[in-house]
Amino acid sequence: MFMSREDHHTGGEMKNILSVDVEDWFHILRVSSTPRVEEWSKLEPRIERNFHFLLDQFDRNDAKATCFFLGWIGEKYSHLTRETAERGHEVACHGYGHQLIGTQTREQFRSDLRKAKDILEQAAGKQVRGYRAPGFSMKKETLWALEELVASGFEYDSSIFPTTRGHGGMAESDVFPHIISTPNGRIIEFPISVARLLGRKYCFFGGGYFRLSPYFLIRKMSRAVNLEGRPVIYYIHPREIDPSHPRLSMNLVRRFKSYVNLNTTTEKLNNLVKEQTLISFEKWLQENKTSTQWQNHEYSTAN
Repeated sequence: MFMSREDHHTGGEMKNILSVDVEDWFHILRVSSTPRVEEWSKLEPRIERNFHFLLDQFDRNDAKATCFFLGWIGEKYSHLTRETAERGHEVACHGYGHQLIGTQTREQFRSDLRKAKDILEQAAGKQVRGYRAPGFSMKKETLWALEELVASGFEYDSSIFPTTRGHGGMAESDVFPHIISTPNGRIIEFPISVARLLGRKYCFFGGGYFRLSPYFLIRKMSRAVNLEGRPVIYYIHPREIDPSHPRLSMNLVRRFKSYVNLNTTTEKLNNLVKEQTLISFEKWLQENKTSTQWQNHEYSTAN
């Protein structure tokens, strides 16, 4: 059962959530060298090899993941979307063209969202229930996007980063999974997991944070999150297990954030799937949705 703030995880193993943002090496945000959508098909793809590596690793360790597909990937590689569902993982939506929410008008966001959802549902043969914004770019100024998610039939979102972040961040957000009420109805929010260290909230559980953190610290912080009664939400990109993938031109700071410790990801991920019980958002909701402990929030979603 989902635990309240007053509860503590005192016995048994808590199930954590594994997720993959299914995109390729050239889908890095806010870099001038990032190619335009119409150029993507001309670039060397790495997605099939890298994504299959992840699926095989998950299967060997009985881990199930939620895979947030770009609609573009789902369209060009529909067999990957179908295979993901057939292998027991959840297919979810990452938008079509990998654009930050704040760079789009409401109408553009709606069009991108629904195009991606339709493509993925047709390829997977199943309803797509979850969404994650590129760059976790949900913030106070773009909470109108939650209304669009509800209107488009999404049941949950995992786009809020509950601390400071370059692409977005909502430091005031609840860190627990919670329900958000919008004028179009309610949606479940799964904020990206953060843990306190030296009085501040940090993420250790995905992307560059996962690659930069030593594994003993990831393990320690995941236990701290579980002791609060929260599932840890892990996320990974297929390119992160491929140290030899092509590089985009960028400044030294962005280069460090994008490519640091790529050669450590596979070992850390292998330890993670062996040591923890990892499930999809879909499975977690099946096991916890009837809990009476859900907190309800009403954020202003006015544009």
